[in-house]
Amino acid sequence: MKPAIPALAVLLGLAACDHQNTPSPRPANTATTPESAAGTPADASDSVAFQQLSERMVEDLWQLFPSWAVHEGYYAAADRLQVPDDAYRERVLAFVRDYRRQFGEIDSSGLDANASSDLSLIRNFLDRTEWEITEFRGYQWNPAQYNVSSTFAVILKADYAPLDERLRTFSTRMAKVPDYYAAAEQSLGTPAAPQLALAIQQNEGALSVFDESLEQKLAGSGLDAGEKAQFNRRLEATRSAIRNYIAFLQDRQKELDETRQYRDFRIGEKLYEEKFHYEIQIDMTAEQLYQRALQEKARLHEQMAGLADKLWPEYFPNRQPPQDRLERIAAVLEKLSLHHATKETFKAEVEKQIPELAEFVTRHDLLSLDPGKPLVVRTTPPYMRGFSVASINAPGPYDKGANTYYNVMPTGELGDEQAESFLREYNSYLMQILNIHEAIPGHYTQLVYANRSPSLIKSILGNGAMIEGWAVYAERMMLEAGYGDFSPELWLMYYKWNLRTVTNTILDYEIQVKGIDEDRAMELMVKDAFQQKAEAAGKWRRATLSQVQLTSYFAGYADILALREEMKEQLGENFDLKAFHEQFLSYGSAPVPVIRGLMLEKLDVKS
Repeated sequence: MKPAIPALAVLLGLAACDHQNTPSPRPANTATTPESAAGTPADASDSVAFQQLSERMVEDLWQLFPSWAVHEGYYAAADRLQVPDDAYRERVLAFVRDYRRQFGEIDSSGLDANASSDLSLIRNFLDRTEWEITEFRGYQWNPAQYNVSSTFAVILKADYAPLDERLRTFSTRMAKVPDYYAAAEQSLGTPAAPQLALAIQQNEGALSVFDESLEQKLAGSGLDAGEKAQFNRRLEATRSAIRNYIAFLQDRQKELDETRQYRDFRIGEKLYEEKFHYEIQIDMTAEQLYQRALQEKARLHEQMAGLADKLWPEYFPNRQPPQDRLERIAAVLEKLSLHHATKETFKAEVEKQIPELAEFVTRHDLLSLDPGKPLVVRTTPPYMRGFSVASINAPGPYDKGANTYYNVMPTGELGDEQAESFLREYNSYLMQILNIHEAIPGHYTQLVYANRSPSLIKSILGNGAMIEGWAVYAERMMLEAGYGDFSPELWLMYYKWNLRTVTNTILDYEIQVKGIDEDRAMELMVKDAFQQKAEAAGKWRRATLSQVQLTSYFAGYADILALREEMKEQLGENFDLKAFHEQFLSYGSAPVPVIRGLMLEKLDVKS
């Protein structure tokens, strides 16, 4: 999993998910080139005005959202921590309304295709930001939005400046932490139960960023005695503020457990469709995608039944297959799932496979990879746990050379029964699909390409459906290219994984809109999608913590696959798979319909 832009609900709650006082180098081009796809200059005045306005908006964006800026590698904002109070949210709304007015004065008919698509992304972002504050209002009921740790961790780990400078930046930012958490408490109304539990867990994890190892770094630094004393005072105040927030949340949890007056974590059809519109940005509604997912689920069951029938004599030579199709599939999957790592070796097995995937991609000429972009496999930090099994943290366009982190859940901490369920789900077959999805040629590869995009707008206003859709598409593309030697076992497991993608959409819609309970959700995942109980329980939790994001996988994947087939039909014998991939990825993390328009326009120009 790799989110696009930091969730706006989070940004608007914590104001800054939380580099240095010297501005980082800017990308060479922050908006778009004033040349059209045809190579013919667009209207110069409109293009120049749009580019200048885009650049100004991005600069103001980083002043308003300094934590987001840091995660994009713009370290000039690292010493600032905005306080998430009503006054701050009013400033955000003023920013939105001012830039909506200014961009409204741009004549889009005078822009080339790249600039025009940037404009559509900007307008969506502005509308979505206002909606988050005025309609969705997650800052009032999602206490997990408030957590300062992640950006402080970036300041410590990103080698963008000497440690002494980063510690001074860290200290300056810490000065605002008590006000930050005081505003968080003031902003919260009645929370939803899953979000409250996650907030407690992750803020307890946040203390790890401010532990004794930080004091050791400070002691060994070149800061003078006065600076060190001030740092230590701020450090103790930060720890106290986090502990007080945790205690505040625990008291609320105890009170609400007794009264059973939690806010419902389900957002209902109206808000769900609106959120889907802003986040997914495809040419259908959430309900239409849900219906499409139901049809795809039936098709996948047919595919899986055929493979299970083929494999049955090999794995059950002396046993008659059951009449029920789902039971036959489940039996074969269970047999294959016995091949897995141990809880002690899981992370090492993940790490071992990355170079094998890179070698396959290069040998089969599927994409050009950049071996100079580091990928570090690590155990998920405590302040990020409780949401997903694996994830990618990639550097932003301002610091392209920084490490990309592949976060893997700490399996060694699991009990034996829970570990066995987890490892059967992420068995030796599915681990390969997971690594394709998260690393090569999935999220890691796509985000390296996104940082090369000449459009900063397309990189920073990234679309989740495109990002997740590419990772899902990469799984299928690798198997189609012969990864795994067309093993029916691997293909059966792939279909199970792909069924999870489809089921994510069904599950999310049915929970948030149709109101199904945990028992029905578990039946959907365990019986219909063949998931282990530990995986299903984790997905239920995730589906109660987020909305819409789980639909991004299927939405983006289906659109990318359809675009590939469309390009094949258009180009015939001239279609080149590697060229398709590299052109598609060259547009940054734009919505797939936007990329489709750009690719088809370029095709028309060439013809």
